[in-house]
Amino acid sequence: MDGIQTMGKLIITLGALMIIVGVLMYFGGKIGIGRMPGDFVYKRGNFVAYFPLATSVLLSIILTIIFALLKSKK
Repeated sequence: MDGIQTMGKLIITLGALMIIVGVLMYFGGKIGIGRMPGDFVYKRGNFVAYFPLATSVLLSIILTIIFALLKSKK
């Protein structure tokens, strides 16, 4: 493929991933993403720190599977 076509394919793929992540963020609260067991919230006074450990692990596994499937199609 030509270099410009490769760049176009990359931009389309990144755009699709951004849409998927955006939809998950928008509807995530309704389906439980972001409030899983293993997501830690630290509250003290006016300070709140949120550590989405379990959500990060889940998204990492899902993205690893997606990228492995995309790589195997080449």
